[in-house]
Amino acid sequence: MKTPHYLAPEWLPGGHAQTIWPLLIKGPLPRYRRERWDTPDDDFIDLDWIDGKPGAPCVALFHGLEGSSRSHYARRLMHAVERRGWHGVVVHFRGCSGEPNRLPRAYHSGDSQEIDWVLRRLHARGYPALFAAGVSLGGNGLLKWLAEQGDLASGIVNAAAAVSAPLDLAAANTALSSGFNLVYARHFLRTLIPAALAKDRQFPGRIDVGRVRAARTLRDFDDAATAPLHGFNGADDYYARSSAGPLLGAVQTPTLLLNAANDPFLPQAALPRRSALSAAVIFEMPQHGGHVGFVHGALPGRIDWLPQRLLAHFDAHLPPQFSVR
Repeated sequence: MKTPHYLAPEWLPGGHAQTIWPLLIKGPLPRYRRERWDTPDDDFIDLDWIDGKPGAPCVALFHGLEGSSRSHYARRLMHAVERRGWHGVVVHFRGCSGEPNRLPRAYHSGDSQEIDWVLRRLHARGYPALFAAGVSLGGNGLLKWLAEQGDLASGIVNAAAAVSAPLDLAAANTALSSGFNLVYARHFLRTLIPAALAKDRQFPGRIDVGRVRAARTLRDFDDAATAPLHGFNGADDYYARSSAGPLLGAVQTPTLLLNAANDPFLPQAALPRRSALSAAVIFEMPQHGGHVGFVHGALPGRIDWLPQRLLAHFDAHLPPQFSVR
Protein backbone atom coordinates (compact mmCIF):
# COMPACT_ATOMS: atom_id res chain seq x y z
CA MET A 1 0.00 0.00 0.00
CA LYS A 2 1.43 3.36 -1.02
CA THR A 3 0.27 6.31 1.06
CA PRO A 4 0.64 9.90 -0.16
CA HIS A 5 2.28 12.58 1.92
CA TYR A 6 -0.14 14.24 4.29
CA LEU A 7 -1.89 17.35 2.97
CA ALA A 8 -4.10 19.31 5.37
CA PRO A 9 -7.43 20.65 4.05
CA GLU A 10 -7.62 24.40 3.49
CA TRP A 11 -10.92 24.61 5.37
CA LEU A 12 -9.29 23.41 8.63
CA PRO A 13 -6.29 25.66 9.35
CA GLY A 14 -4.09 25.53 12.42
CA GLY A 15 -2.86 22.95 14.88
CA HIS A 16 -5.68 23.43 17.38
CA ALA A 17 -8.47 22.93 14.85
CA GLN A 18 -6.65 19.94 13.36
CA THR A 19 -6.34 18.44 16.84
CA ILE A 20 -9.92 19.00 17.99
CA TRP A 21 -11.92 18.29 14.82
CA PRO A 22 -11.23 14.50 14.79
CA LEU A 23 -13.01 14.26 18.15
CA LEU A 24 -16.19 15.25 16.34
CA ILE A 25 -15.90 12.74 13.48
CA LYS A 26 -14.52 9.70 15.31
CA GLY A 27 -17.04 7.30 13.78
CA PRO A 28 -18.54 4.05 15.11
CA LEU A 29 -16.86 1.68 17.51
CA PRO A 30 -15.37 -1.51 16.10
CA ARG A 31 -16.81 -4.82 17.31
CA TYR A 32 -14.31 -5.43 20.06
CA ARG A 33 -13.84 -8.57 22.10
CA ARG A 34 -12.47 -7.82 25.57
CA GLU A 35 -9.81 -9.94 27.22
CA ARG A 36 -8.39 -9.43 30.73
CA TRP A 37 -4.80 -10.26 31.62
CA ASP A 38 -3.58 -10.50 35.19
CA THR A 39 -0.22 -8.80 35.57
CA PRO A 40 2.80 -10.29 37.35
CA ASP A 41 2.23 -7.92 40.30
CA ASP A 42 -1.39 -9.05 40.83
CA ASP A 43 -3.03 -6.19 38.97
CA PHE A 44 -4.81 -6.43 35.59
CA ILE A 45 -5.08 -4.82 32.19
CA ASP A 46 -7.90 -5.07 29.65
CA LEU A 47 -7.29 -5.58 25.95
CA ASP A 48 -9.91 -4.96 23.25
CA TRP A 49 -9.49 -7.25 20.27
CA ILE A 50 -10.39 -7.41 16.61
CA ASP A 51 -10.16 -11.07 15.66
CA GLY A 52 -8.60 -11.68 12.26
CA LYS A 53 -8.17 -14.69 10.05
CA PRO A 54 -6.01 -17.61 11.19
CA GLY A 55 -2.39 -16.99 10.31
CA ALA A 56 -2.85 -13.22 9.86
CA PRO A 57 -0.53 -10.53 11.29
CA CYS A 58 -1.39 -8.65 14.47
CA VAL A 59 -1.29 -4.90 15.19
CA ALA A 60 -1.06 -3.82 18.84
CA LEU A 61 -1.93 -0.22 19.74
CA PHE A 62 -0.83 1.62 22.90
CA HIS A 63 -3.10 4.63 23.46
CA GLY A 64 -2.44 8.14 24.73
CA LEU A 65 -3.06 9.92 28.03
CA GLU A 66 -6.55 9.03 29.28
CA GLY A 67 -7.21 7.31 25.95
CA SER A 68 -8.79 3.93 25.29
CA SER A 69 -10.13 1.69 22.54
CA ARG A 70 -12.86 4.33 22.12
CA SER A 71 -10.38 7.05 21.04
CA HIS A 72 -10.81 8.23 17.47
CA TYR A 73 -7.40 6.98 16.32
CA ALA A 74 -8.02 3.56 17.90
CA ARG A 75 -11.39 3.21 16.17
CA ARG A 76 -9.99 4.10 12.76
CA LEU A 77 -6.90 1.93 13.00
CA MET A 78 -8.85 -1.10 14.23
CA HIS A 79 -11.46 -0.67 11.47
CA ALA A 80 -8.62 -0.61 8.92
CA VAL A 81 -7.06 -3.71 10.48
CA GLU A 82 -10.42 -5.47 10.44
CA ARG A 83 -10.92 -4.76 6.73
CA ARG A 84 -7.65 -6.57 6.02
CA GLY A 85 -8.61 -9.61 8.04
CA TRP A 86 -5.71 -8.98 10.44
CA HIS A 87 -5.77 -9.28 14.19
CA GLY A 88 -5.82 -6.01 16.13
CA VAL A 89 -5.65 -5.20 19.81
CA VAL A 90 -5.90 -1.97 21.79
CA VAL A 91 -3.89 -2.43 24.95
CA HIS A 92 -5.39 -0.43 27.81
CA PHE A 93 -2.99 0.98 30.32
CA ARG A 94 -3.97 0.29 33.91
CA GLY A 95 -7.17 2.06 34.89
CA CYS A 96 -8.06 3.18 31.35
CA SER A 97 -10.55 0.46 30.37
CA GLY A 98 -13.46 1.80 32.42
CA GLU A 99 -12.63 -0.01 35.67
CA PRO A 100 -10.07 1.12 38.28
CA ASN A 101 -7.02 -1.10 38.59
CA ARG A 102 -6.18 -2.83 41.86
CA LEU A 103 -2.90 -1.23 42.90
CA PRO A 104 -1.88 2.30 43.96
CA ARG A 105 0.08 2.74 40.72
CA ALA A 106 -1.67 3.35 37.41
CA TYR A 107 0.33 4.23 34.26
CA HIS A 108 2.80 6.82 33.06
CA SER A 109 4.67 7.99 29.95
CA GLY A 110 7.79 5.93 30.53
CA ASP A 111 6.24 2.61 31.53
CA SER A 112 8.34 0.55 29.12
CA GLN A 113 8.43 -2.40 31.52
CA GLU A 114 4.67 -2.87 31.11
CA ILE A 115 4.97 -2.56 27.33
CA ASP A 116 7.73 -5.17 27.37
CA TRP A 117 5.54 -7.63 29.25
CA VAL A 118 2.59 -7.07 26.91
CA LEU A 119 4.56 -7.38 23.67
CA ARG A 120 6.41 -10.49 24.80
CA ARG A 121 3.12 -12.13 25.69
CA LEU A 122 1.62 -11.19 22.33
CA HIS A 123 4.74 -12.48 20.55
CA ALA A 124 4.37 -15.82 22.35
CA ARG A 125 1.01 -16.31 20.61
CA GLY A 126 2.93 -17.01 17.42
CA TYR A 127 1.59 -14.44 14.97
CA PRO A 128 3.50 -14.54 11.68
CA ALA A 129 4.08 -10.80 12.11
CA LEU A 130 3.55 -8.54 15.12
CA PHE A 131 3.46 -4.77 14.72
CA ALA A 132 3.30 -2.19 17.50
CA ALA A 133 1.91 1.34 17.30
CA GLY A 134 1.90 3.97 20.03
CA VAL A 135 0.01 7.25 20.09
CA SER A 136 1.06 10.28 22.18
CA LEU A 137 1.91 8.95 25.68
CA GLY A 138 1.80 5.40 24.32
CA GLY A 139 4.14 6.42 21.52
CA ASN A 140 6.72 7.77 23.95
CA GLY A 141 6.55 4.61 26.02
CA LEU A 142 6.88 2.40 22.95
CA LEU A 143 9.90 4.33 21.68
CA LYS A 144 11.52 4.08 25.09
CA TRP A 145 11.01 0.31 25.03
CA LEU A 146 12.44 0.03 21.50
CA ALA A 147 15.55 1.97 22.53
CA GLU A 148 16.08 0.03 25.74
CA GLN A 149 15.71 -3.32 24.00
CA GLY A 150 17.93 -2.45 21.03
CA ASP A 151 18.48 -5.48 18.78
CA LEU A 152 16.27 -7.65 20.99
CA ALA A 153 13.13 -5.70 20.05
CA SER A 154 13.36 -6.92 16.45
CA GLY A 155 12.92 -10.45 17.72
CA ILE A 156 9.57 -9.47 19.23
CA VAL A 157 8.02 -7.01 16.75
CA ASN A 158 8.59 -6.76 13.00
CA ALA A 159 8.15 -2.98 12.94
CA ALA A 160 6.80 -0.15 15.07
CA ALA A 161 5.28 3.30 14.71
CA ALA A 162 4.93 6.25 17.10
CA VAL A 163 2.51 9.10 16.41
CA SER A 164 2.58 12.54 18.06
CA ALA A 165 4.81 11.24 20.84
CA PRO A 166 5.83 13.80 23.51
CA LEU A 167 9.52 12.96 23.12
CA ASP A 168 10.58 15.70 25.54
CA LEU A 169 8.12 15.47 28.40
CA ALA A 170 9.36 18.63 30.12
CA ALA A 171 8.94 20.67 26.93
CA ALA A 172 5.54 19.12 26.26
CA ASN A 173 4.27 19.93 29.73
CA THR A 174 5.59 23.49 29.50
CA ALA A 175 3.69 23.85 26.21
CA LEU A 176 0.49 22.61 27.86
CA SER A 177 0.79 25.02 30.79
CA SER A 178 -0.24 28.32 29.19
CA GLY A 179 -2.51 29.97 26.68
CA PHE A 180 -5.09 28.01 24.73
CA ASN A 181 -3.17 24.82 25.48
CA LEU A 182 -4.55 24.95 29.02
CA VAL A 183 -7.81 23.74 27.47
CA TYR A 184 -6.13 20.39 26.76
CA ALA A 185 -4.60 20.21 30.24
CA ARG A 186 -7.94 20.89 31.90
CA HIS A 187 -9.56 18.25 29.72
CA PHE A 188 -7.11 15.64 31.01
CA LEU A 189 -7.30 16.87 34.61
CA ARG A 190 -11.08 16.39 34.66
CA THR A 191 -10.48 12.63 34.77
CA LEU A 192 -6.96 12.42 36.23
CA ILE A 193 -7.77 14.29 39.45
CA PRO A 194 -10.86 12.26 40.44
CA ALA A 195 -8.99 9.03 39.68
CA ALA A 196 -6.06 10.08 41.87
CA LEU A 197 -8.39 11.09 44.71
CA ALA A 198 -10.13 7.72 44.45
CA LYS A 199 -6.71 6.06 44.73
CA ASP A 200 -6.03 8.05 47.88
CA ARG A 201 -9.27 6.88 49.46
CA GLN A 202 -8.23 3.30 48.77
CA PHE A 203 -4.53 3.76 49.60
CA PRO A 204 -4.24 6.78 51.91
CA GLY A 205 -1.11 8.83 52.31
CA ARG A 206 0.65 8.13 49.03
CA ILE A 207 -0.09 11.47 47.35
CA ASP A 208 -0.49 15.09 48.44
CA VAL A 209 -4.27 15.37 48.22
CA GLY A 210 -4.30 19.15 48.65
CA ARG A 211 -1.87 19.68 45.78
CA VAL A 212 -3.77 17.22 43.59
CA ARG A 213 -7.04 19.08 44.16
CA ALA A 214 -5.30 22.39 43.40
CA ALA A 215 -3.55 21.19 40.24
CA ARG A 216 -4.11 23.54 37.32
CA THR A 217 -1.50 22.10 34.95
CA LEU A 218 -0.37 18.60 34.09
CA ARG A 219 2.98 19.37 35.69
CA ASP A 220 1.20 20.23 38.94
CA PHE A 221 -0.58 16.90 38.80
CA ASP A 222 2.50 14.91 37.84
CA ASP A 223 4.49 16.42 40.68
CA ALA A 224 1.76 15.71 43.23
CA ALA A 225 0.49 12.31 42.01
CA THR A 226 2.10 10.66 38.99
CA ALA A 227 5.65 10.93 40.29
CA PRO A 228 5.12 9.65 43.85
CA LEU A 229 2.80 6.85 42.75
CA HIS A 230 5.39 5.53 40.28
CA GLY A 231 8.66 5.91 42.13
CA PHE A 232 9.91 9.25 40.82
CA ASN A 233 11.33 12.12 42.83
CA GLY A 234 8.95 14.76 41.53
CA ALA A 235 7.87 15.83 38.05
CA ASP A 236 11.35 16.84 36.84
CA ASP A 237 12.77 13.41 37.68
CA TYR A 238 9.77 11.74 36.02
CA TYR A 239 10.18 13.72 32.82
CA ALA A 240 13.95 13.26 32.65
CA ARG A 241 13.82 9.50 33.18
CA SER A 242 10.79 8.86 30.97
CA SER A 243 11.40 10.97 27.84
CA ALA A 244 12.19 8.85 24.79
CA GLY A 245 13.77 11.62 22.73
CA PRO A 246 17.35 11.28 24.03
CA LEU A 247 17.24 7.50 23.46
CA LEU A 248 16.23 7.38 19.80
CA GLY A 249 19.74 6.71 18.54
CA ALA A 250 19.51 3.25 20.13
CA VAL A 251 16.39 2.08 18.25
CA GLN A 252 17.22 -0.88 15.99
CA THR A 253 13.74 -1.99 14.90
CA PRO A 254 12.21 -0.42 11.76
CA THR A 255 10.22 2.44 13.26
CA LEU A 256 8.09 5.22 11.82
CA LEU A 257 8.21 8.43 13.87
CA LEU A 258 5.38 10.78 12.84
CA ASN A 259 5.02 14.23 14.45
CA ALA A 260 3.32 17.24 12.91
CA ALA A 261 5.31 20.46 13.07
CA ASN A 262 2.21 22.31 14.34
CA ASP A 263 1.39 19.82 17.10
CA PRO A 264 0.32 22.06 20.01
CA PHE A 265 1.44 19.42 22.52
CA LEU A 266 5.13 19.55 21.57
CA PRO A 267 7.01 22.57 20.13
CA GLN A 268 8.80 21.92 16.87
CA ALA A 269 12.03 22.98 18.57
CA ALA A 270 11.70 19.96 20.88
CA LEU A 271 11.52 17.46 18.03
CA PRO A 272 14.73 15.51 17.42
CA ARG A 273 17.26 16.29 14.75
CA ARG A 274 17.63 13.56 12.18
CA SER A 275 21.28 13.22 13.12
CA ALA A 276 20.17 12.05 16.58
CA LEU A 277 18.11 9.18 15.17
CA SER A 278 19.31 5.71 14.33
CA ALA A 279 19.15 4.47 10.74
CA ALA A 280 16.18 2.31 11.75
CA VAL A 281 13.96 5.36 12.39
CA ILE A 282 11.99 6.99 9.58
CA PHE A 283 11.14 10.50 10.77
CA GLU A 284 8.23 12.24 9.04
CA MET A 285 7.26 15.76 10.09
CA PRO A 286 4.35 17.14 8.04
CA GLN A 287 3.93 20.88 8.50
CA HIS A 288 0.30 20.34 9.50
CA GLY A 289 -1.78 17.72 11.24
CA GLY A 290 -2.05 18.85 14.85
CA HIS A 291 -1.87 16.34 17.66
CA VAL A 292 -2.99 12.94 16.34
CA GLY A 293 -5.25 14.76 13.90
CA PHE A 294 -4.24 14.43 10.25
CA VAL A 295 -7.69 15.28 8.90
CA HIS A 296 -7.90 15.32 5.11
CA GLY A 297 -10.44 15.68 2.33
CA ALA A 298 -13.48 17.87 1.79
CA LEU A 299 -15.72 19.03 4.66
CA PRO A 300 -16.47 17.32 7.04
CA GLY A 301 -13.16 15.61 6.40
CA ARG A 302 -11.81 12.12 7.01
CA ILE A 303 -9.33 10.74 9.52
CA ASP A 304 -8.30 7.61 7.66
CA TRP A 305 -4.95 8.95 6.43
CA LEU A 306 -3.20 8.02 9.67
CA PRO A 307 -4.17 4.31 9.70
CA GLN A 308 -3.27 4.11 6.01
CA ARG A 309 0.17 5.55 6.75
CA LEU A 310 0.77 3.16 9.63
CA LEU A 311 -0.32 0.11 7.66
CA ALA A 312 1.81 1.16 4.69
CA HIS A 313 4.81 1.19 7.04
CA PHE A 314 3.92 -2.22 8.42
CA ASP A 315 3.41 -3.59 4.89
CA ALA A 316 7.02 -2.79 4.12
CA HIS A 317 8.10 -5.18 6.88
CA LEU A 318 5.80 -8.14 6.29
CA PRO A 319 7.37 -11.59 6.02
CA PRO A 320 7.89 -12.81 2.44
CA GLN A 321 4.82 -15.09 2.46
CA PHE A 322 2.50 -12.08 2.60
CA SER A 323 1.67 -10.05 -0.46
CA VAL A 324 1.41 -6.29 0.04
CA ARG A 325 -2.06 -4.97 -0.67
